[in-house]
Parts: sequence; structure tokens; C-alpha cells
Amino acid sequence: MDKNIIRQMVLHEVSNRADASLFLDLPNRIHRSNSQYIQPLNKDIAAVFDEKKNKFFQHGKCSRWLLFDENKTVIGRIAAFINHNYAQDQPTGGIGFFECIDNTHAANFMFDECKRWLQREGMQAMDGPINFGERVNWWGLLMEGFDAPLYGMNYHPPYYQRLFEQYGFKVYFYQDCYSMNLAQTLPEKFYRIKDKIESDDGYRVIPFCKSRLEQFALDFTSIYNKSWEIHGEGKTMEENEAIKLFSEMKAVIDEKAIWFAYHHDQPIACWLNLPDLNYHFKALKGKFSLVHILRFLWLKKFRPNPKLVGILFGVIPEYQTKGIDAFMVVSALSVLKSQTQYSHYEMQWIGDFNPKMINFAKNMGAARTRRLATYRYLFDQNQIFHRHRMLG
Repeated sequence: MDKNIIRQMVLHEVSNRADASLFLDLPNRIHRSNSQYIQPLNKDIAAVFDEKKNKFFQHGKCSRWLLFDENKTVIGRIAAFINHNYAQDQPTGGIGFFECIDNTHAANFMFDECKRWLQREGMQAMDGPINFGERVNWWGLLMEGFDAPLYGMNYHPPYYQRLFEQYGFKVYFYQDCYSMNLAQTLPEKFYRIKDKIESDDGYRVIPFCKSRLEQFALDFTSIYNKSWEIHGEGKTMEENEAIKLFSEMKAVIDEKAIWFAYHHDQPIACWLNLPDLNYHFKALKGKFSLVHILRFLWLKKFRPNPKLVGILFGVIPEYQTKGIDAFMVVSALSVLKSQTQYSHYEMQWIGDFNPKMINFAKNMGAARTRRLATYRYLFDQNQIFHRHRMLG
């Protein structure tokens, strides 16, 4: 039963700074009684909707709305977007940045508007909650593991699952996060694989080096594009995008936390990890002015971060059955354990359509600690619903 009776609702498209400010502020009210909630940096959310900063506007479009009740109080927000490079079985748009009071009618009011908007653009389905951007951030609805979120991870009250499913959204794929104590010993077979591969002089594993940032970014582009092309959906990255990405991350990169594997100098795998940014961002309350930047740098220096977050793990297809993953992990962990302060590791998320990566996480000794879900709603409810295809 809905906890709030609403006599009148008005959906207003975000069109100015005042609207944008209300859009940013609503999650703080929705989550105000939850001490685990950590506010994202306002600038990062705002950048998603900035045509000058978000490359996805080059091949898509976006709109967002605020939902007001009869007292002119904001009770919901949502965004809808089209990415023409998002290749699916049918033309599929996206919705995201959903926040809403615990009220089915309010949620449905917003979902209906997104559906109409996307239908006018020729879409036949909508996925959500997803990002108008890469899957690494703001993707999926939190269903399990309501501890403090990782940076860039959606965080939702448990009742959001009911709001999505009552409307008719179905799970397209689950997104599972796995965690482990870095002090634990890996299975013996990992070390045997590492010794065998290491005996071949053609293989090497090296950590990231900021002074060679551009070359590592180019190697990352090569690995990323070869590894993720099997996913379909038009997932590729340009070299200049990778250089920009690593340059933007430079201030928070720990060189001992990013590793690359090579065979005869060909980049074949990478393991990209970052310190848990929310460990320090929590104190900034979404702000990132000069004063907040200085505070962040002070916290970073004097309050050691114990948690490492796995952002991306990739091995190019022709090396995926050669044990390169174990070779790289064992080599990297020997340094992480002996030369860094990290004690806990959590992988950002792994799709349930990727059983090889899930098995690898479990073989490392990691356990599932969170679950998110990407939902899909087919506009033609007579159409057969298909889950995300399995990889491999």
C-alpha cells in the first residue's frame, strides 16, 4: 500500500539551474535517515547532462524531469535517454537517475512519461535504471548489500525494487559484486599457473606508471576494444578517450593498484583498480570546490584508505584460456600485500551473463556482497522477453 496519498502531480522538465539544483538535492531527502548513503559529487552527476562534457550526446539525446505534488514539493526525479550505439534486439532507450517517494502512482507517472518520450523517438523498450554513459557508473538498481556504496554505484531504498517490478520491468541481467580480504591466500593452483607462465620469457606483468600515462592508456584501449567486442552493443573506446580518462583519474590513481600483462610486448590483459573514493568523498557532502579539493587531499594523505575497488578486468580473447588472469593477479597481489595499506577488495560488479569472470572471482576466494539489477520493459507486452545473452 502506498504510504503517501497524492491528489495532484505535475511533471516538469529540467530547464534551468534552479531545476538542476532540485534534481541534485532530492536524493539527500530520500536517503536522509540512512547513515550508509554517501552523496555523489554534484559535478559528476551534472556532467552526465552537459552536452559539452558527455560524449554520448554525439550519438544520442537526453531529457530529465522533476515530479511535484500539489504542495509544489519535489517527490521524484527521472531521466530518459537514447544512445544510438546501444545495440539491442530492438531499439531500446534508457531511464536512470530515478528517485521517488514510496508511492506507486508517483513512480508510474514518471515511467509513463519516459515511455511516451522514448516511443516518440522510435524506441520499443527501455532499460533502467542505467546511465547515459558507460556501464562503469550509475548502472543498475540495488537489490542486496545496502552497505555504504562504492563511488559511481547507484544506491536505492529497498522499496525501489517493488516500484520497478509493479510497473512491469523484468530483470534483464543481474550485476553481482564480490569482495575478499586481501590478506587471504589464493588457491595453490594460482601459484602453479603463475610459475608456469613466468617460465616463458615472453610474458611479463608490470604496474602502471604515471610518467608513462599516455602509453598505458593506448595499451588499455587495445585491450578494452579486443576484450569487450565479444559483448556486442557497440562497446569500443577511442585512444583519445582513454588518454582523457586516465588523465582525469591521475590524482587518485595508485600506481601499485593498476597492472598490465604483455606477451612479447603486445598488451594482452589489464587489471584496473582504484582506492575506494567514497572513503574520503563521504566527508565532502557532494561538493568539490577548491576548499573541498584541499580537504580531500588532506584526507587522502593523513587517513589511509583500506579499501581497493576493482573497476575493470580484461584479457583479450586469444589469451583467455592461458591462465593470464591468474598470472596477473598473483603478481599484483604480492605487491599490494607487501607495499600498500589495502586490506579489503571489492569488485565493482560482474554481469551474471559472464560466468567465466564470476567463476574466477569465486576461485580467488571472493564472496558475493551486493547485487544490482538492470531491468528491461518492452513496450509491446506481447513480445517475448529475453534475458541478456550469456558470454562464451
